[in-house]
Amino acid sequence: MEESISVLQQIVPDIMSVLQNRYHIMRNIQMYAPVGRRVLADKVSLSERTLRTETDFLRKQGLLSSSKNGMELTEEGENVFRHLEKFMRLLLNMNAKEKALADYLNIQFCRIVPGDSDEDASILDEIGKTAAKELHALLPAGEFIVAVAGGSTMARAAEHFSPELSQNRNFIFVPTRGGLGESMSIQANSVSDRMAQLVGGENMALFVPDNLSEKAYASMKSEPSIKHTLSVMKKANCLLYSIGNAKVMMERRRMSHGLISSLEAHNAVGEAFGCYFNENGEIVYRLSRFGLQIEEIEKIPYAMAIAGGSTKAKAIKAFMKYAPHQTWLITDEGAANLILKGVTL
Repeated sequence: MEESISVLQQIVPDIMSVLQNRYHIMRNIQMYAPVGRRVLADKVSLSERTLRTETDFLRKQGLLSSSKNGMELTEEGENVFRHLEKFMRLLLNMNAKEKALADYLNIQFCRIVPGDSDEDASILDEIGKTAAKELHALLPAGEFIVAVAGGSTMARAAEHFSPELSQNRNFIFVPTRGGLGESMSIQANSVSDRMAQLVGGENMALFVPDNLSEKAYASMKSEPSIKHTLSVMKKANCLLYSIGNAKVMMERRRMSHGLISSLEAHNAVGEAFGCYFNENGEIVYRLSRFGLQIEEIEKIPYAMAIAGGSTKAKAIKAFMKYAPHQTWLITDEGAANLILKGVTL
């Protein structure tokens, strides 16, 4: 497959760019139909002029229809999109285990790094390198507002980002949440800023404690600079985040013994976006609502989860009940093998 694509690219150099653009357009029409051109242009990060050219082509092929309510895929378009999605998976060269994991978790793409980062910390660097490489493959050319979560995995991954990612792309990075009372180096603000430095993009900070009272939250939310950062965050069209082991996150946030006991009684296994959830993916506790909310991630067209280690297997599996189908997961064998235990490949 890779050799065939290489040959095609020599003959038609822009074939991958055209294919990716049309795939992303069809995927977003399917997700948000009926959708207008202006909204769709924002979703796929293309100018309205370029988008008009592409949608006119798809319409002439009988793959989409338009009405006063917006565009949607035709029956033939839905059929072509299903086949195209399978082809894109092959094109991205997922192996059998990666395909099985993506199907099992009902997400678009998985990349599994050899090893278990719980046993060998250097595997986190391989996860980071892989995440940077796959993000380059995931994103088309255009303008991106990237919402970035914090955590040790994300901080490690950030170190492997480079200016190569900015080829034909412009980035604004923004943290998904404020501070968590943890080490400054792994807070979302720091990770977001580091990615911006290494990629060559702009960064917007959100220096707000995550455990505010409702009264303090209401007051700070109206502060101009914070209000502006939050408004930019809500416009994010790319999301980078990790998934935490519940016990580790409880300790990192220095929770009270009473709250820890309550979370353990509710069988909390993981944490993401300020929510603790059990093995069934049910939210059992929620922190302050300051930042990107778990209900909002479905609307973000390009989403990448970066999490590995056997101790995170239950957390990853549980959280994927919330993850949008367009999610790309970068993980390791330690987590993947436990998630797929008993699943026929």
